[in-house]
Amino acid sequence: MTAAKSPRLKPFLLPQLCKACGRCVASCPQHCIELGTAIDRASGLTPVIVHEADCNGCGLCFDACPEPYGLLPRTEALESLDASATDPYAIFREPVDAWPAAESIPDRRVPLPALQPMILKGAQASAVGALLAGCRHFFGYPITPSTEGAELMAALLPKLSGIFVQAVSEVAAVNMMYGCGGAGRRSMTFTSSPGFSLMLEGISYMVGAEIPGVFVNIMRGGPGLGNIGPEQGDLKLACRGLGHGNTHAIVLAPAYPQEMLDLTMEAFDLSFRYRNPVVLVGDGYLGQVTGRVRLPDYLVEPGLPAWAVWGDRAHRRNLMTSTLLDEADLEAHNEHLNAKYARMTALEQRAEAYRAEDAEWLIVACNTPARMARGAVHALRSEGLKAGLFRPITLWPFPVTALLPLLPRVRGVVMVEAGPGQLEDELRLALSWAGVQPPPMHAVRHHGGILPQSPEIVARVRALAGAAGE
Repeated sequence: MTAAKSPRLKPFLLPQLCKACGRCVASCPQHCIELGTAIDRASGLTPVIVHEADCNGCGLCFDACPEPYGLLPRTEALESLDASATDPYAIFREPVDAWPAAESIPDRRVPLPALQPMILKGAQASAVGALLAGCRHFFGYPITPSTEGAELMAALLPKLSGIFVQAVSEVAAVNMMYGCGGAGRRSMTFTSSPGFSLMLEGISYMVGAEIPGVFVNIMRGGPGLGNIGPEQGDLKLACRGLGHGNTHAIVLAPAYPQEMLDLTMEAFDLSFRYRNPVVLVGDGYLGQVTGRVRLPDYLVEPGLPAWAVWGDRAHRRNLMTSTLLDEADLEAHNEHLNAKYARMTALEQRAEAYRAEDAEWLIVACNTPARMARGAVHALRSEGLKAGLFRPITLWPFPVTALLPLLPRVRGVVMVEAGPGQLEDELRLALSWAGVQPPPMHAVRHHGGILPQSPEIVARVRALAGAAGE
């Protein structure tokens, strides 16, 4: 007796799962498959076209197809599929809702013994802060004046079972951070102005996919290659230009090596709290200056967030992507991001005021220029002039809530910047959104790596007060 032959099944194409590689086209002896020209909205690709009338059911196309769910032998079950079905797990396996849900493993604070203060450069203090915050993954490319931070991470991470990768470029580094953050692990980079520019595309992807990571940008003179002197010319990038699209991140501006450590630790907490990159900006002088730094009484042992793409069964339902091809889906995602930005704005404003409660002349500065401004306030007060300092610690969101109560008494604001006025732009924009007309604005500015000095700030306020008849 002759055995019954298995039926020769013709191909069934799920166009939304076709990668348009063309391997099935080359494999077909009947030439009944051709490359398509119409874009599938679900995949963004152009699936092949199958002409079944010419097909002899040889099955060679099934063997050639690298996508396990794209081209299949036609069955009654496949015929009954909803044409809009796109998720192969939903089609061929148990529903996603039936998969076990991951539970977050919380961070743990490990007590540290009392230690003597350390003498560190600002960039080194930031590196120590990252290690204490539980960061064990560094990806970056050396660039002056931030390199000392990366060098310290390179020396210490291997001893802590960590990973240090000197990437081939800043573009590579930010994409490595994407993968590490997506796995729920803490990662960081040190860079400086030109390198930060190269990272902006990847930062936009991280914002869109809601992936955490800490970026320490030790700003230098620009535009272009410029020099390695201290400048504050990247504030517009950090606050308003983090890559393409609807992107924001909390921007922290330390002024002392101690704050380089403390705010780096805080940056990791904020980054994972909001599932968003955090940027810490310091000028080149702050990255290089040496100061006394006290360590906290704890270090962080990171847990694992439930949303991480960890690679096990518990996390298999997780997906991190900024690709949303349907316009309505992308709009809804942007509205979700806007709500998150609104929470950041409401909850994460930080500032320091020095002798500003009765100030008639308010000096506004951040990073190293704030230290010069503080000295100027002290000198002006000794002359009887009511000067005060307002130091924004978060540049985005700008701490307008703390600034507004100070303004009714203020006769003039003096912006002190090592840059072209980008901090003033943030202040003016924040006041505009608050519906407040700013007091008369004045400025002490330098460019190209030159920092404002206390005597010229004093002279500027003195001249303004003299012109006002004091």
